Formats: sequence, C-alpha cells, structure tokens
Amino acid sequence: MVQCPICTKPVKPTNINQHIDSQCQEFIESHSPDPDQEHGAAPVSSFFQRPVANRAVANVSPKRDAPLSVDASRSTPRKPVDESAMRNKRQMDFTMPSHISDDNPGDNVGEGLALKRQKIGNAFQNELPLAARIRPKTLDEVCGQELVGPKGVLRELIMQDRIPSMVLWGGPGTGKTTIARVIASTTKSRFIEMNSTNFGVAECKKVFSEARSEQRLTSRKTIIFCDEIHRFSKSQQEIFLEPVESGLIILIGATTENPSFKIQNTLLSRCRTFTLQNLTVADITTILERALELEYSNHSQPSVLDHEMISYISAFAAGDARTALNLLELALSLTTSPDITKEVIKKSMTQTLVYDRGGGSRFDTMSAFHKSIRGSNPDAALFYLARMLECGEDPLWIARHLILIASDDIGIADNSLLPLATAAYAAVEKIGVPECRISLAHATVALARAEKSTSVFIGLASALASLKEPGVSSLAVPVHLRNVPGELMDELAHGKDSKSNTEFKRAVEQEFLPDALKGRKFFKE
Repeated sequence: MVQCPICTKPVKPTNINQHIDSQCQEFIESHSPDPDQEHGAAPVSSFFQRPVANRAVANVSPKRDAPLSVDASRSTPRKPVDESAMRNKRQMDFTMPSHISDDNPGDNVGEGLALKRQKIGNAFQNELPLAARIRPKTLDEVCGQELVGPKGVLRELIMQDRIPSMVLWGGPGTGKTTIARVIASTTKSRFIEMNSTNFGVAECKKVFSEARSEQRLTSRKTIIFCDEIHRFSKSQQEIFLEPVESGLIILIGATTENPSFKIQNTLLSRCRTFTLQNLTVADITTILERALELEYSNHSQPSVLDHEMISYISAFAAGDARTALNLLELALSLTTSPDITKEVIKKSMTQTLVYDRGGGSRFDTMSAFHKSIRGSNPDAALFYLARMLECGEDPLWIARHLILIASDDIGIADNSLLPLATAAYAAVEKIGVPECRISLAHATVALARAEKSTSVFIGLASALASLKEPGVSSLAVPVHLRNVPGELMDELAHGKDSKSNTEFKRAVEQEFLPDALKGRKFFKE
C-alpha cells in the first residue's frame, strides 16, 4: 500500500488515482501498524514518503527549551528539524482552506481540493466569451436546424450512435461546431477535434495511428472533427481517404464553402453532406433571450436590453449566432455605465459585410446581379452592384460581366448597349475607383431597362449542340461555298454557281448548309 499525498491514508497503488479523484473518500484501506512502533509488522511502503534517513531525524523531537545544536565545522548554529514544518512544506499545493475545521484532517483536505478546483473552473468559465459559455450541450438546445430537430435525419443517427462520415456545410454561426461537440458528448466513440489551420499531414498520421491502437485494444471507434476542412489543400485531403474508407475513423468536416468546389470528389463521395440552414431573425432572438436568461438568472437584466433592442441585434447579426452573441456581450459591457442609451449601443456596433472574394458569396452576388438585370429590375441590380463595390470587388470584373450581359441578355434587341458596356469598361480603366462607380451604375440601369432578346445566345447554343450529333462535325462544306485560291480549285469547280446578294432584293436564295442539315433552323427571332 501507499500513503495518499493529500490525506495520508493508506491506499492500494493501483487505486491511488481513483482515490484522489474521489476527493479522498473512496478506496481507503485499513490502517497498518507503524513499523517504527511495532517490530516485525509489514511496513506501509510509499514513494510519497520521505527517505529513511530523513524519517530518523524527524522522529527525534527536540524539547521546547532545548539549546540550538552547533556543528563544530560550521560557525552558524543549526536549528533542529521540525516535523510539522516539513509536512506543511510537502503539502503546500494542497493547503486546506481556513474556514474548514480540523476535526477530520484527511476528509477536509479532500474537500478543500474540490473547492479549489471548483473555484478555478468557475473563474475559467467566466472568462470565456458569451458564445462559448452558452453553447448548447444537447440536441434539444440547438436552435434553427431541422437536421437535429425532433424529426431530423441527423438526430436519429446520433441517437442510434450510427454516425456516418459527413460534411457539415453552412454559413458562419449556424451551429456546425456545436453539433459536432454535441455528438462528442452523446456518442460512445473517442472524439478528437482538429483545425486545418494548425494540423498538418504528420499530425493527422499520428492521430490515425492512435485510432488504430484504440480500435485494436478497446474496439472503440474514433471520430475526428475537422473544422475549416476546406483549408486543407486537395492533395492534403487525400490523407483521409484510406482511414475513412476502411472505417478506421469517422470524419466530420465543417466548412463555410461549397463542398463541390473545395473538397476533393473522392473524399466527398465517402461522406454525406448535410446543409445547415441560415438562422432567421426569430432563431437568433430566441438564442439571445436564452443567453440573457442564463446571465441574469439571479437578478433583473438592464432595462436598456428590452425586446426592441434584442430584435435590433438579431437583425444586425445577419444570420450569424456567434456575431449576435458577441454584440450582446458588448452591449452587456456597456450597460455598466449608468447613462447608457440604446443609441449609444447601436453606434458601437460595427457592420461586417459577408463577402468572400475567393468563395461562393462572390459568385452568388454576381449571379443575383446578372439575374436582376435580366429580369429588368434596376433597383435590385443597383443594390447588388453597391454591395460588390462596398466589399471591395474589382470594378473591372464587374465591367466584364456587363459586356457579357449586353450580348447575352439584350443582344439584337438593342445593339447600342454592347458599345455602351464596352465604354463603361474603358471608363473604369481610365478613371478608376471611386469615380468609376457612376459609369458602372449608368451601364447597369441601361441594361436593366432595355428590351431583352436571347435569340443570339440560343442560336449559338443550338449550333453548338448540333455538332455533337453523329457525323455532323465532319460534314464537308458545299462545293459552291468553298474557297477558290488557285487554278486547280477552279478546275474542280470550287465556287461554281455561287450567288451574290447583289442579285437579290433581300436574302440570297441559295442553300448554304450541308445537305444533311438542309432546312435546319438555329436562329429564331
């Protein structure tokens, strides 16, 4: 047996850790006689005890009025060893709180350690951001996601502990990490959380090796949650292929980008993709009200944070629950001032436009801009133009799309708009931002108000489609339409019977298509 370093009670060596974790209440063995008092009895050995030489010195208790012992080889006197002082020094990390009595020293020390741990835990919890403090712990607390709702598909898989490898795709603050951590607390599998920003291939291989050992020893699965998985390059993503394919690990990847573009197809085929919905204003309002209820459970909340203010913060967050909670935490900090008002809190908030020039939001915004012009809605077109410009989009990139729209959607309905769009591109090149914004707006409104015709676009698409038909792409050009560069071609009758439109009032009455396509119509007014 060994002596516990906290309560000094005898415990079996194999149970020492469990004994300390139980606050020195369990796994206590019966006291063995002291070898210094009863000869022939089995001693209580412990690697926590002092060496024998030190014990021998400590057992010599000096009298209260005994003179100081003097070492002949030293000029300064040396005090006798104090047993209680040495014990206090050894246990300085386990100091008993002053309010605990000394009736039962062993138990009180354990209680003091528990209280100390609780205080440290509470202090650490209070230092966390509000978004981390109120993070949902169960599926019932997750708000705004039908996937884990009462009838959600993912909820059923989690409750049955049949979790597949998956990719959680959703915007910031929609609950991807929250769902993954709820899975960690629900499942019986081993859970490892990593972020692609600080994990490389070498670290991943080490995790896979540990997962293989865990599987062989305990038959327990390993779930790896990889946040921002799209930041792994596609070559780095290949490291997950074999472990996922063999069932060694269950991969849960979280991404804000479209998985079709950012995640390797071979890895994506081994995972199920779950799309998280954007949170509504009502969802975020519910989250903020729950946060206030938890923060002010024992006393009333500030009057400035009424329902109108909560609704304003919910709308301001633009579907991001984390942003909303951060704004609420800012408002809570400002309410400590006695003269704080709603207007002051609103002015302290900084709007962050969600726009990633390298991600899906860029092309989603351009698509909305293009379709607004196609739908002859200049107001919506100007809104999306302003959004792109405000987010720092390249104005030349916008101007190139205006040129495309001029031929794609207006076409021959108004042939003057292609030169206008080209002139807008030249204006952007010559004068730059911010002045070129007016030229872009000019072209945008003109294109949106113009008559639309897609006949040119459809005609070209029909001609291209015909080339995919069997044998069409190899059809020979009719002889009367061929070039006549020399005498040999003249002798072969190249260009013979070719007619000129000067001989006709309107279109030339002649067949121009190969015989196999005679009478085929590609362009329609």
